[in-house]
Amino acid sequence: MPSPQELLESLKNVKYPGFSRDIVSFGMVKDIAVGVSRVVVQVAPSTGNTEVIDQIRRDVQATLAAQVELPIEVEILQPGGGERPAVQPQAHSLPPKPDIPDIQHVIAVASGKGGVGKSTVSANLAAALASAGQRVGILDADVYGPSMPLMLGLKERPKSTPEKKIIPLTKYGLKVMSMGLLLAEEQAVVWRGPMVDKLLTEFLRNVEWGELDVLVIDLPPGTGDAQLSICQKAPLSGGVIVTTPQDVALMDVRRGVQMFAEVKVPVLGVVENMSYLVCSSCGHQAHVFGQGGGRQVAEQFQVPLLGEIPLLRDIVSAGDSGTPLVVSQPEHAQSRAFADIAAQVLRQLEAVR
Repeated sequence: MPSPQELLESLKNVKYPGFSRDIVSFGMVKDIAVGVSRVVVQVAPSTGNTEVIDQIRRDVQATLAAQVELPIEVEILQPGGGERPAVQPQAHSLPPKPDIPDIQHVIAVASGKGGVGKSTVSANLAAALASAGQRVGILDADVYGPSMPLMLGLKERPKSTPEKKIIPLTKYGLKVMSMGLLLAEEQAVVWRGPMVDKLLTEFLRNVEWGELDVLVIDLPPGTGDAQLSICQKAPLSGGVIVTTPQDVALMDVRRGVQMFAEVKVPVLGVVENMSYLVCSSCGHQAHVFGQGGGRQVAEQFQVPLLGEIPLLRDIVSAGDSGTPLVVSQPEHAQSRAFADIAAQVLRQLEAVR
């Protein structure tokens, strides 16, 4: 698949109607997104003349058709280059959120900051839900830093159906979709917010998830465009907040709770990760990051404290090896903690059916 830069080079052959100069040198090509099922080109012509606009659209599609086999969509922006924002994060005027066919519940796992083990919690929670007999999918919504392929040991690229729907990969009984499955290991995603919004919409609506009891969405850290896109477009049954005990993490997790409140998504509970360090020799628990912070936040916002996960090398090694601890060592103390968290989440989901 050609890169956006390669396609941009090709568009230098598209002349602006009536001129010898091309649309790229005029600065009319604003963005190019290469997805799994389509290519989207954003063009901002300096005219509202429909004949000129239609000619540009035809020329762009004809030029790129020789390089890609996917459908080519040309989005015409406002005359003069002003872009129409793809996301309008208005907390008090939320757009309707249609159901995703055949998926009973969608839950988002979020954190106010990075480095708290949110993706580790997402992978093990999803695996624990599957071990409890649920049909589970996991969507890695961290477009810029996808880690789920590594944690689940996935290296294949997804395929598509004849209808151009993406077929998620399956591992450990989980259906998985991630931007990391579409990229080479060294490839970076250098996209602006509107392109991320479109990709996440495609992952939600154009993936052949099939029948699922729960779709777990691993959100990126923070409260930015990607989080708002998911919260506003996915029919979320609830959110799970991951934190660590130290004050700086707790300060940010409060923002995560407030984000869910702003977009009218119930918080299912708080998971305190890295709660304490267990000595491998004597079993002593050392609260190296402080103590009781997760419980304090849960009490402040009157939501359940779903669990306190100890800091052990085993769970890190399991993630790096591509097998969640819940799968590789189901009787491990941390695995049992995730099983208890999964049971609490399921009880809450049953209450909102």
